[in-house]
Amino acid sequence: MANINSLDLNLLKALDALIETRSVTQAASRLGLSQPAVSGALARLRDVFGDPLFVRAQRGLLPTPRALEIAEPLRKMLTEVQALVQPHAFVPSEAQVTFRIAATDYAQTAIVLPLLNVLERQAPGIRLSVIPVDNRFAESLAEGRLDIALVTPEMSPDTLRTRKLFDENYVCVLRKGHPNADDLDLEAFCALNHAIMSHDGTQFRGATDTALDRMGYSRRVVATLPSFLVVINLVRVSDTIALIPSRLTYGSDDIVVREPPLSIEGFSKIAAWHERMHQDQAHAWLRARLSEAAYVPAQ
Repeated sequence: MANINSLDLNLLKALDALIETRSVTQAASRLGLSQPAVSGALARLRDVFGDPLFVRAQRGLLPTPRALEIAEPLRKMLTEVQALVQPHAFVPSEAQVTFRIAATDYAQTAIVLPLLNVLERQAPGIRLSVIPVDNRFAESLAEGRLDIALVTPEMSPDTLRTRKLFDENYVCVLRKGHPNADDLDLEAFCALNHAIMSHDGTQFRGATDTALDRMGYSRRVVATLPSFLVVINLVRVSDTIALIPSRLTYGSDDIVVREPPLSIEGFSKIAAWHERMHQDQAHAWLRARLSEAAYVPAQ
């Protein structure tokens, strides 16, 4: 009885080449080995299978019935092994995949919505499952519950792979017809009612207030809301002013956008993923599409 422990993939490849070429010389050339090495492999194969496998004939080697019996299942097995070690080609237009993405409400608007437009054109079979970012997103990436998180560099641990998508800056937004729409100096800015975004709805101070403190100024925050989009809607229907990321104003012609009368530090947005997904073809394709979706031509 053949002992499977005596077999290895190279021996089976040698047997396949010998069956195909019926020549030690040609099999050696195909495998990139010397003739003595192939002859040695044949000796081991005969021992494993308990059969001569080939006999010498006038024109090369003549396979025995046992060798012919092995030929088809051997070729099928080697083809399957080759497919196993060679990644399946990812064809976006044919893909049926669901990706799980964690994103803030800002990233959902600034990145995920443009990404969905890209997917609709290039890969209509791909679905996105989008959830809010929480403080356990890195663990979720490691455990396979998430594929990508759209976060800031400060949020991402060093254990994750990352790709910078863009830098963002803040702008002031006011309703159309606001009395300060064309006269927004620092004094006017501080005198207005302000709304800010706070994920948990509890923070009435932010980076703007810190900057104002250094300048000896202050402002009055009348509302803290958990979504930039709600902040913008409040601005549309009141005299409240707000500082929001500039990308959220693109295409909005019913609000007035102005540069802040003081310097406010912006932020960067990145995609973060776990090492285990780095070589996955579908995942790599999606990461490239994220960069494509995040690109905005000069306004």
